[in-house]
Amino acid sequence: MFSEFRQRISFWKNADRIGPDVPLTHWMLYFPSKMRKLCKEKFLYFADSAEFRPGSYAMGCSRISIGERVVIRPPSILQADTDGGKEGYVYIEDDVLLGPAVFITVNNHRYDQKDVLIAGQGYSKIRDVRLKKGCWIGARVMILSGVTVGEHSVVGAGSVVTKDVPPFSVAVGNPARVIKTID
Repeated sequence: MFSEFRQRISFWKNADRIGPDVPLTHWMLYFPSKMRKLCKEKFLYFADSAEFRPGSYAMGCSRISIGERVVIRPPSILQADTDGGKEGYVYIEDDVLLGPAVFITVNNHRYDQKDVLIAGQGYSKIRDVRLKKGCWIGARVMILSGVTVGEHSVVGAGSVVTKDVPPFSVAVGNPARVIKTID
């Protein structure tokens, strides 16, 4: 049991992740100065005015960039590539508004081999996700691999974004579709 405890502590210290499942560091998110210190150590980039709130998750922190005045609200999940490939980064630029429970992922399971269980097929092509400056992502939005949400665009609550959203657009639905442009 003691060796199991030591292994768990070691995982918590070295994991490229932040979240409630990593209690050794998760408590730090409750204190702004500790939160910033932890996030600056873990993330590829973490702006001075950004916030990562308790109850949120980030996997592959070293491949996630969070810009100025961005707040990651719980229970959001940011999932970058953890295998170290050429792509698989999450870039959130300055002044992006994120509602609660946003899910961003750079990968998706393959399912094209009918003689192999889906769990054994690995992932399809891993691609970056980019949220451009000043866009607004509503509550419970899911953003999938390879998507760029353009500058000053809006993605409505509950949408599933499978394709790029052009700058100055409003997209809603599952799958998300552009319903209007912002003049």
